[in-house]
Amino acid sequence: MSRVDFYHLQKQTLEEVLPKLLSKAYSTGKHIVVKIGTPERIEFLNTELWTFNDESFLPHGSKKDGFAAQQPIWLTDDDDNPNNAAFLFLTDGAEISTDKLSDYERIFNIFDGNSDEALLQARNLWKEFKQAGCEVYYWQQTEKGVWEQKA
Repeated sequence: MSRVDFYHLQKQTLEEVLPKLLSKAYSTGKHIVVKIGTPERIEFLNTELWTFNDESFLPHGSKKDGFAAQQPIWLTDDDDNPNNAAFLFLTDGAEISTDKLSDYERIFNIFDGNSDEALLQARNLWKEFKQAGCEVYYWQQTEKGVWEQKA
């Protein structure tokens, strides 16, 4: 069954954290799907990933860009996996049904720890994923913004 990592944002925004986590995942050579909670946020994050660093970029695309099967990182609000991704990132409240968990080797759920709604959703997903037999891990930022695994 899949491994699921929960990333509890407190000190940084999704826009600051997502490029770093995607860069690390991309370095494995595996394809990635980023499922985003709303269609409006797809193009916002699409632009962010092109401009987050003046010296590098993450190759990615969305429906607007096309060529889904060739994109190493695919941004969507659907349950599609057109690039045969091994990794799934869930952002902005996006979810995945338990019957699709095995489609991915690893799932990253990034949620806003300052939102009661996001915290409740993350707790519910944790329970669902654990019941489905996933290995679940919880990461929280320290005061310095470093990720620390919590028990």
